[in-house]
Amino acid sequence: MRAALAPGIRLLRALPRDSRYRGLTLVLTFFCYTSYHLSRKPISIVKSQLHPNCSALDPNPHNDSNNSTWCSWAPFDGDNYKELFGALDNAFLVAYAIGMFISGIFGERLPLRYYLSGGMVLSGLFTALFGLGYFWDIHALWYFIVMQVCNGLVQTTGWPSVVACVGNWFGKGKRGLIMGIWNSHTSVGNILGSLIAGVWVSSAWGLSFIVPGIIIAAVGIICFFFLVEYPEDVGCSPPLHHMASDEEDAGGVTTNGKDPEAVTSNEGPLNTSGQSSTDCPDSPKEAAEEPEAISFLGALRIPGVVEFSLCLLFAKLVSYTFLYWLPLYIVNVAHFGAKEAGDLSTLFDVGGILGGIFAGLISDYTGGRATTCCVMLILAAPMLFLYNHVGQNGIGTSIAMLIVCGALVNGPYALITTAVSADLGTHESLKGNAKALSTVTAIIDGTGSIGAALGPLLAGLISPTGWNNVFYMLIAADVLACLLLTRVVVKEVRGWCGYMARKRG
Repeated sequence: MRAALAPGIRLLRALPRDSRYRGLTLVLTFFCYTSYHLSRKPISIVKSQLHPNCSALDPNPHNDSNNSTWCSWAPFDGDNYKELFGALDNAFLVAYAIGMFISGIFGERLPLRYYLSGGMVLSGLFTALFGLGYFWDIHALWYFIVMQVCNGLVQTTGWPSVVACVGNWFGKGKRGLIMGIWNSHTSVGNILGSLIAGVWVSSAWGLSFIVPGIIIAAVGIICFFFLVEYPEDVGCSPPLHHMASDEEDAGGVTTNGKDPEAVTSNEGPLNTSGQSSTDCPDSPKEAAEEPEAISFLGALRIPGVVEFSLCLLFAKLVSYTFLYWLPLYIVNVAHFGAKEAGDLSTLFDVGGILGGIFAGLISDYTGGRATTCCVMLILAAPMLFLYNHVGQNGIGTSIAMLIVCGALVNGPYALITTAVSADLGTHESLKGNAKALSTVTAIIDGTGSIGAALGPLLAGLISPTGWNNVFYMLIAADVLACLLLTRVVVKEVRGWCGYMARKRG
């Protein structure tokens, strides 16, 4: 007797073909970028183990006079260890920022599947090589710096590629919410990276890098076998990236009440071959003439690219300072152990997941991407001040403040790097040329990565003068990020006012 078809297979068969491939693209790119962040996080967890408080441990087995640093890992055993940690962070982040501007250009001209999977395998290699420094007993600073630089360069293959893939499959209608949920890969990767690194941080910290390196390389191989770059490659209908000019006002609010996704929904519209997209064949459609990739200067001329890029510079400065320095701050201020501090720091990323989803949902409903970012940035400034002054008064207070700060800090960062980048990369001024997605994404995230490099560097330089000064720097950056969006916010508000006036008339 033959068994009935498996329930999961019946569910897949019931879904339209476009939905199946869209789901595959979302899930696969989600796990790809989760593994990218998973492999970046260990350095922040391992820092406290490279220079622990040796006097609180067992007696010095070497019986020398220096009993405060005997358990530290050279060259991080000196009084300048914070500056060296800042140099490690900066090596990765400066290389990442420089490489990102170049990466988008390559991403538009090379097959994204090859580019993404190759970068993931190389990133796994360099992450693992950093950890092998423990087992090979390497104490030369240059080795760890070189590994960070190489890893920073190859990790630039990730973001432009995954945003371009998702942007190719999803139109503007629900992009904020979909990408807000999808962008939780950043926080999920940080959480998993913290937990995985924490398993070995006190016993063999090299494994805190080697295991994430193996994971990202394995996911890269899976990506090579299953990623579909364009709907047309499997005979599915492409999404609508923007509404006609007479259906959308200047503020971005749709006036006809229709969902742009519905124009290319899977319930019966015909594709160019006259077939319903649900019945489209597996073989790719005949390729149309390929549009030329946009130039770097051409991408800068797209309205909003410069403003959002500069805003992200300061927003990412705040986010990455927390990413790299929060566990050490908790160790120094709340006096937790390395593993406990790493686990507690994941709550900041839990807040980031909630903030990204909330920002995407609100911006979809209002049509105001810039206004949503600005409101969250305004609220973030006083919350950062409060966390520094009362956040360590109790474990309950610390948990609540970390979640709220994570939501307000990472919400705008998530929205700009996903939905805003995809919106601008498929802007109607491009006349349907989607070959700008990777370049626009790389410009925005590359500019943001300059801030990501500056934040941990400034934290390393300022923290010896006191953690209060670090938080004042973060609050100032938050305010600057908000001010840089003023012109776009004014444009959105005017658009809303005009829309309401027309609606009343």
